[in-house]
Amino acid sequence: MNIIKRVKSPSPKFFKVLRNIGLVLAAVGGTILAAPVALPVAITTIGGYVAVAGGIISAISQLTTTKEDVITTQ
Repeated sequence: MNIIKRVKSPSPKFFKVLRNIGLVLAAVGGTILAAPVALPVAITTIGGYVAVAGGIISAISQLTTTKEDVITTQ
């Protein structure tokens, strides 16, 4: 299964929820990084880590498929 088919195939319900959580984390982290006020360095660092973690969670969750989808597309 190539990457395009994997992204277009449906994800299990658990990973859809996990993907949405990752998107929220990425948005919160991005908001902290783009804040128009000066924030302490620790909060900015944490915001960067949260944004990266959210992006990774979302990307991995988007690429998961059910076993039946993998078997039928080969």
